[in-house]
Amino acid sequence: MQVFVLLFNARTDNEGIHTLKVGDRNIVLMFENEDDATRFGLMLEAQDFPNSSVEVFDSEEIEEFCQGAGYECKQVPEGTLAVPPETNLEKTDWDPDTKPDETAKASADPKPDATLSEDELNRIRRQLEGLL
Repeated sequence: MQVFVLLFNARTDNEGIHTLKVGDRNIVLMFENEDDATRFGLMLEAQDFPNSSVEVFDSEEIEEFCQGAGYECKQVPEGTLAVPPETNLEKTDWDPDTKPDETAKASADPKPDATLSEDELNRIRRQLEGLL
């Protein structure tokens, strides 16, 4: 089955995939419908995220990527209005300006833990459960 995901700097050496961070988990959203993914990407841009592109992949490929990266993935059924969290991480694990050779060095640096309020976690949890 084909799914759509949001990528930053698609098809470059510094490509990044959008994830939702819930607690210590990173969740990749796999949209069944391209328009739903595009809408989600536009909402991210309205929250000052870098421009993203919607890319099509086989769902098994994304699931394998997530398993290898220690991420989780959630399928977003067609017609579901997925909405980005109201609060975003101040610092992401991915830097759109990092050159590929700097990525390995940067990943060795410890990153501060980002915490979300209990209300925000519950809101995200309800939203993700609604996707199931």
